[in-house]
Amino acid sequence: MFKNAQTRVKYSFPIHYSGFLCKIQSFCKKFLYFFHVFIYNIRVKLRRYAVCAAKKVFMRYSAGGGPDGRRTDMIQFEELKLELLSYSDKLKDLREALGLDKVQQEIDTLEAETAKEDFWKDLDHSQKVQRRIAQLKNKVASYDTLKAHFDDTLIMIELSDEEGDLDLLEDCKAGVESFIRDLDAQTLSTLLTGEYDGNNAILTFHAGAGGTEAQDWAQMLVRMYQHWSDSHGFKCSMIDFLDGDEAGLKSAVLLIEGQNAYGYLRSESGVHRLVRVSPFDASGRRHTSFASLEVMPEIDDTIEVDINPDDLKIDYYRASGAGGQKVNKTSSAVRITHIPTGIVTSSQVERSQHQNREVAMRMLKSKLIEIKEREHLDKIEDIKGVQKEIAWGSQIRSYVFMPYTLAKDHRTGFEMGNINAVMDGDLDGFINAYLKMESLKTV
Repeated sequence: MFKNAQTRVKYSFPIHYSGFLCKIQSFCKKFLYFFHVFIYNIRVKLRRYAVCAAKKVFMRYSAGGGPDGRRTDMIQFEELKLELLSYSDKLKDLREALGLDKVQQEIDTLEAETAKEDFWKDLDHSQKVQRRIAQLKNKVASYDTLKAHFDDTLIMIELSDEEGDLDLLEDCKAGVESFIRDLDAQTLSTLLTGEYDGNNAILTFHAGAGGTEAQDWAQMLVRMYQHWSDSHGFKCSMIDFLDGDEAGLKSAVLLIEGQNAYGYLRSESGVHRLVRVSPFDASGRRHTSFASLEVMPEIDDTIEVDINPDDLKIDYYRASGAGGQKVNKTSSAVRITHIPTGIVTSSQVERSQHQNREVAMRMLKSKLIEIKEREHLDKIEDIKGVQKEIAWGSQIRSYVFMPYTLAKDHRTGFEMGNINAVMDGDLDGFINAYLKMESLKTV
């Protein structure tokens, strides 16, 4: 018993040591408690994170995401960027085709000429030089605008891709499509190599077979080309017109002023055919009508055309229409007939007889030059007035409103189903197709 007592004493701790152990035991219990709470919170957070990650994966694949973890919408930014960069070589080729380096040298040379003291002594020459400088600067500015459009669109795509802003995806697509259209338009402008392609255009309309329906069709064509002119920033003015019996126009003359106006619009010369249910027919029958369009370059005073005064017949008459102060109260309108060819030009929109005569003479010169260029004749006296019949079989384009809607060019085969857009001036597809066809013929 004493031995056992000694053993218990031997392995017992002093009183101050037992208090220390109690503190250690209490600390361990608290440590274990907080450790379990910490582990529990981590497990909860990991479970929440796993649920969120699963939701994101589900949303990604439901939106058409790929196995690389990126959504299809984000991948489209890369596709747009690659599509835009694929046109960089065409942009460089366009600069070479336009010859902008030579253009800039010519601008510098002409501007140095304008700095000379005796430059303004010859007024005609100085005006010609100023017009040439403006034309060349517009050519350079058009390319610079296109290049800036390319750079701005590329930057917008890259920033949108980095920030992941899907709201800008449609804007990026619109920017790429707009750049491609502008690039195609400027590329086609390089095909305008004719002597007068850069001039203004004079459009002459004549109603053909169809009576009142044809006269209304002529007025619809006038409106169509006015809208086309406005959409391209050209200035359009009515030089002469003759009202129809009941509605529309029997004839009309438009002057469209702008860079390469004649080069683009010369493809529109010919007979245009309309098929629709006539609003002038009480029975609601389908009618076919025709109207002709003649396109000529405007010839200014810088180009000399020798016309024998004895070959001209000049008539003066009162202007038609609502008019204004003294417009249709005096014989201010002028009609000029070129006797050898039978070409007739007239003007009645100007205020004075002298101004109308100048406009009519410019139109006559333009017609003679256009025919001379078309028939490759060396002398004005060799020109013969040849006019196709404005009827079936001679049309270059058909506009069908009934029983279906279609505008089709019979020369190029290009067609467009949105007839309302065509009548509102959307003619670039027809013009571009014709220019491409002409370029292939010359290759």
